[in-house]
Formats: sequence, C-alpha cells, structure tokens
Amino acid sequence: MSDNQSKFDISDEMIAERRDGSNKMPSDMPSWMAITIIKIDKFSKYVGNIVCWITVPLFFAMTYEVLARKLFNAPTMWAYDMSRFLYGALFMLGAGYALSKGVHIRADFLYRNFKTKTQGLIDFWLYILFYFPGLIVFLYMTVGFVEESIRRSEKGMDTAWMPLMWPIKMCLLVGIIFLLIQGVSELLKSYWAAKKGKWPGSKDVS
Repeated sequence: MSDNQSKFDISDEMIAERRDGSNKMPSDMPSWMAITIIKIDKFSKYVGNIVCWITVPLFFAMTYEVLARKLFNAPTMWAYDMSRFLYGALFMLGAGYALSKGVHIRADFLYRNFKTKTQGLIDFWLYILFYFPGLIVFLYMTVGFVEESIRRSEKGMDTAWMPLMWPIKMCLLVGIIFLLIQGVSELLKSYWAAKKGKWPGSKDVS
C-alpha cells in the first residue's frame, strides 16, 4: 500500500470516528450542550446494541430457507418476506446509531483536506438546510403511510404469504425519529467544531 493511500485511509478513519468513545466533552463547553450530546449518544448506542440482535432471526430465516429448499425441496412462503422486513428494520432502526459513529457514506475526497473549523461549518449548515428539513418532511409523509397501512390492514401483495405491512412501515417511522434525535447531537458537535476547531469527544480534547 502506498504512503498516499495509507494517509487517505487514516484520514477517512479519523473523519468517521472523530472521538475515542469516552464521551469526554471539552471543559469549556456549556454544560447543557455537553449533557445533551452525551445523553443522545448514549441513547443511540443503547438502541444500536438492541437493534443489532435483529441479525439473529435474520440469519435464522435465511439459513432455514436454504436448508429447507436445498435439502428437503420444501421452500417456505415466509422466509423471503421476513428477510427483507428484518433487514429493513435493521437498516432503519440502526441508522441513528450509525450516524453517531460517522459511518454513513459521504464524499470525503475534498472534505478530508479541510480544516476542522471548515468541516464543522459545512456540517452545521448541511444539517440546518437539508438534513432536518428533509427528515421532517419524510416524517410527515411516513406518519400518513403508517396510519393508512394500519387502517386498511395493508398486506404485501407480491408474495403468497401476504404479510401485514404496517410493522415494517412503523420501523421506518421510528427510524426517522432516531435520526432526528441523533441529528441534534451531530448539529451541536458541528457547531462546536466550527467555533473551536476541535470535534467534541476527540482525543485531543482538553
């Protein structure tokens, strides 16, 4: 691996992790801001620790389907629907935790070379102008989708099993709420980075 490639990989890792997981906030940060960031990040971590267990029934459903189909020539009607529902739930319910860890896909080829203050400023205004408005509109629309799905007892019509659709749509709704909650923490972090030139919780925080 070349030195330049190694440098980029390290830079990407620093952008993603930004902090060492200690939840140590700067000593000069207002207490309300530090408490808000810490509590939201702890909440997202708690949610992530629970949501990760969705992988267990997901693996079970896929393994059972493969064994039943290949060994006994007895494919199930439910495995396909359960696998996509569980994966969708895992993706949406864990999105807030993923955001707290900075592992969402982003175009870092320019961002990585910016100063911390510039990164914070960019993140702050992107959250204000696009992230929160977009998610609020998405939340408003999803509430209607979930309400209608429950009222009509909507079922999936693309498979023979025809499962109820409102549980997975409810996961979408809850996932958006988790993203909005974590977004508050990320907004405060980006504000502090833009103001002080250091990310809250980073290893060089005093």
